[in-house]
Amino acid sequence: MTEPTRKTTHFGSEVIPESDKAGRVQEVFTSVASRYDLMNDVMSAGIHRIWKGAMMDWLAPRNGQRLLDVAGGTGDVAFRFLRRAPEASAVVCDVNGEMLAAGRGRVEARKLADRIDWAVGDATSLPFGNGCFDVCTISFGIRNVTCPADALAEALRVLRTGGRLMVLEFSNLSHEGLRRLYDAYSYNVIPAMGQMIANDRASYRYLVESIRRFPDRESFAGMIRKAGFEQVRYRSLTMGVAALHSGWKL
Repeated sequence: MTEPTRKTTHFGSEVIPESDKAGRVQEVFTSVASRYDLMNDVMSAGIHRIWKGAMMDWLAPRNGQRLLDVAGGTGDVAFRFLRRAPEASAVVCDVNGEMLAAGRGRVEARKLADRIDWAVGDATSLPFGNGCFDVCTISFGIRNVTCPADALAEALRVLRTGGRLMVLEFSNLSHEGLRRLYDAYSYNVIPAMGQMIANDRASYRYLVESIRRFPDRESFAGMIRKAGFEQVRYRSLTMGVAALHSGWKL
């Protein structure tokens, strides 16, 4: 009698059992939580702030909306959303409690305490009822999910009719010469920064490798459509280093 074939997935460039990925990702973000925001600034030379600003420009937050920021970590996107819409509210949901704890400790979290909640939860099995939110965002998180299609299905479920999904994620450069330079920086400089600033080379090596495994912009747009979203569009940022994807529940 043959044993059933075990499903596998990628953890960066490593092929692992699918059942192991969530735990491995947990270990990564537990390790980097205390230095996560600092490393984002250092790795991107602050450009991630411009990308998140572009996200808010396209999203156009409105008073009265309720945001769910999935894989929201330390709350950066939720804070930006609430600054744009002073009468909106937000829930930051992340599978990693250490990341949420780092977010709660930020000065801005204390200022916005009456409008922001923090919840531990898995993107593929969100702890919320159907149709609870007007907006769902996922920033630099969906590539770490074991099954992104399940996370997109959950986003659709928790959105109200007329609600909007927006995903900010690293993407791929189309220019060959620039891609070679970017790869050299990513594979050599970023892990070294991780070692120097967060005392963790391996986690940042994984984060770089996970970017290379993520689908291209058009393929990911197709995944969003397949999940049931309509009017799916995307915009490239910084020559394709990152991309914004938008879809609506209609």
